[in-house]
Amino acid sequence: MKKTLLLISIGFGMGINAQEAEAPAVDTTKAWSIQGQNSLLLNQAAFSNWIGGGANNVGWLAGINYNMTYEKGKDLWENIIVLGYGQNNTKGVGTRKTQDAINLSTNYGREFAKSWYLSAGANLLTQFAGGFEDGNNPDAAKISNFMAPGFLNVGVGVTYRPNDNFTMTLRPANARITFVLDKELQYAGNYGLKNDGDSSLFQFGFLGTAMYKLKLMENVTLINTGSVFSNYLDHPERLVLAYGAVLNMKINKYISTNITVDVLYDHNQIQKTQLKQTLGVGFGYNIDNGRKRSEKKDNQSWQKK
Repeated sequence: MKKTLLLISIGFGMGINAQEAEAPAVDTTKAWSIQGQNSLLLNQAAFSNWIGGGANNVGWLAGINYNMTYEKGKDLWENIIVLGYGQNNTKGVGTRKTQDAINLSTNYGREFAKSWYLSAGANLLTQFAGGFEDGNNPDAAKISNFMAPGFLNVGVGVTYRPNDNFTMTLRPANARITFVLDKELQYAGNYGLKNDGDSSLFQFGFLGTAMYKLKLMENVTLINTGSVFSNYLDHPERLVLAYGAVLNMKINKYISTNITVDVLYDHNQIQKTQLKQTLGVGFGYNIDNGRKRSEKKDNQSWQKK
């Protein structure tokens, strides 16, 4: 009897082990991935009896940059939030803003070939506060404000994303709406408006965007973005061209230096090339919730170094 019970126990144990060995591995890859950068940059200069001259000044620049991506199976949904605002106060001149940007975008894609997605998305670009002709002097003529202009792009096309360091989206069908919601700026010619009192301008054409991230060396990264838009309905040869670069140099976990360069040409705004550059040293805190995308993606591992 004892021998029989022993044989039954051994057989039962072997059966359990066999079931455990045959159990499929659990997929622990999570669908959401979130990377974010929070920064506060400060600059200051003071002079007293300085023969070389100079004006006392103090400035600050705050910003956030978040990328929230859902990726599961053939689905890819990327959301980007970029907000930035900064001011500088110079003795004898007053307070002027040095940075002012709101950039929100979302793009959903369904993979139809390796790294290629049929996609649809939207993007909103504007600013927080008013801009003025004389270096943002509030006593000078106003030239811009919140949603004046505001640019809304909505379109469909294809997205190519071989890894998390490069993304290109081509939209042959893209609606671009320019909003001018400040009544002081609603005059014909401003931002392409056709008539006095118009609050928006509708355009339809091709939009191409690209983003490329590059690790130059340890703790030094460069993010390049570019876009081109051609309006099918009116003067398609007048391309709207934009390029942006952010050079981030991490000193340690909480201290970093940022250099940004933005170049823009838009015939409806001003028939000249626009250029903006900022530099700052300050506090930065990055959020990276770890490897949550499918293993075929690099998951921006260079940001963790």
